[in-house]
Amino acid sequence: MYAVYILRSRTTLRYYCGHTEDLENRIREHNSGESKSTRHGIPWECIFVEEFELRGDATRKEKIIKLRGMGRFLSDVSSIPAG
Repeated sequence: MYAVYILRSRTTLRYYCGHTEDLENRIREHNSGESKSTRHGIPWECIFVEEFELRGDATRKEKIIKLRGMGRFLSDVSSIPAG
């Protein structure tokens, strides 16, 4: 399974979106400074996850989120009624 995820920095309040096959390890890498692009926002918290069977589907979803803008995407998702 592949996960598309959005992180939010607790210090800068910025967002980061990515996809991975090992979400727990990837978040650990972001929070330990191993990822250059997120080193300055530590600590990061995961605020959105969606899983996909195929990597291609995950990369397409990541691209959609980035084109929409992470804040706007999250706003859209939170306005969808559950059920």
